Amino acid sequence: MTDNLNLLKGTVDLLILKSLEAEARHGYAVAEWIGAVTHGTLLVEEGTLYPALHRLERKRLIEAEWGVSENNRRAKFYRLTGAGRGRLDADARDWARYATAVDQALAAGGETT
Repeated sequence: MTDNLNLLKGTVDLLILKSLEAEARHGYAVAEWIGAVTHGTLLVEEGTLYPALHRLERKRLIEAEWGVSENNRRAKFYRLTGAGRGRLDADARDWARYATAVDQALAAGGETT
């Protein structure tokens, strides 16, 4: 069970970092971006999103600044730090290796090589 939670946490963190790669976004925009680019397959709920944003901020992978949203509301905007950009690059490489390995295992027949 713990491994699944760690994978989920790591996956959410990776997606959040990726959502902030091109521009700063407020929390709701981060969740919308993830939903949009995954065509609704991955939806990040508030109860998962905001603790993850705060965790990434504590780790100094992102930083936040108050601003005004497109709805003219006060919102906290998050952006990647240099360390966050480095973590994104490393985690994206690790994820690609992991996904390739899972794909290979799923495509394999029952025999061993």
